[in-house]
Amino acid sequence: MKKTDSEVTENPFEPYYESLRQQMEEQDPVVLVGVIVALAVVVITCVFLKYFLTSKTVRSAVLLVGLCDSGKTLLFIRLLSGKFKRTQTSITDSSAPYKAKNDRGSTWTLIDLPGHDSLRSQYLEKFKSAARAIVFVVDSGIFQKEVRDVAEFLYMLLTDTVICRNAPTLLVACNKQDITMAKSAKLIQQQLEKELNTLRVTRSAALSAQDGSVGGSVYLGKKGKDFDFSQLPMKVEFLECSARGSKGEDGDADVESLEKSLAKL
Repeated sequence: MKKTDSEVTENPFEPYYESLRQQMEEQDPVVLVGVIVALAVVVITCVFLKYFLTSKTVRSAVLLVGLCDSGKTLLFIRLLSGKFKRTQTSITDSSAPYKAKNDRGSTWTLIDLPGHDSLRSQYLEKFKSAARAIVFVVDSGIFQKEVRDVAEFLYMLLTDTVICRNAPTLLVACNKQDITMAKSAKLIQQQLEKELNTLRVTRSAALSAQDGSVGGSVYLGKKGKDFDFSQLPMKVEFLECSARGSKGEDGDADVESLEKSLAKL
């Protein structure tokens, strides 16, 4: 009986499969196991490289952190809408897409984290791995009264193993510059360097090799030298801003310096 065209072309590679099967049967089993193991290593390596490379591109969050009443939430609203809105102390996170003012059209996820000391750690733990930048908001008007608390919060951030490994940009936003007695960004930086140096001395004995939880075991700065922010693995910038603005509720915010820094991320 004459074969149809479909039967002839049904499996054109069958002779090759048969030849390959015979060759494999003639091979030493040890060699075959070696080939399989080598192929498995190649596959695992490819999967690992894909995971490693893509993990570097997922950090697209900009975290707003700071003590209670530092002006984080109003700053969050001003950056997103430009409008003034009365706020209350946050007890949970808020997030929204933020389009940076640059030619690249960069869009980050802006996340406002609660500032209460009982909530900071759990929310920082939740979002720190995704941080491309951390905006640490300081109340410049009462900084002198809060310098110790501000330094302790910063110390927790800067000795965290995940944050040090990822090295997100740190922007210290010296807010409420509209207040007459507000401290300058330069003075706040100098005061924090002194306070962090003191904290490092008092806490160095407690450092131990723990996991990547908040306030981990990374040594702050360089051993044998007084601490300054240039010793950190991430880029650090101090800037002045006012979420309220010099004209109060009816005027615009003074956040241009922060917007410029976010545009560079």
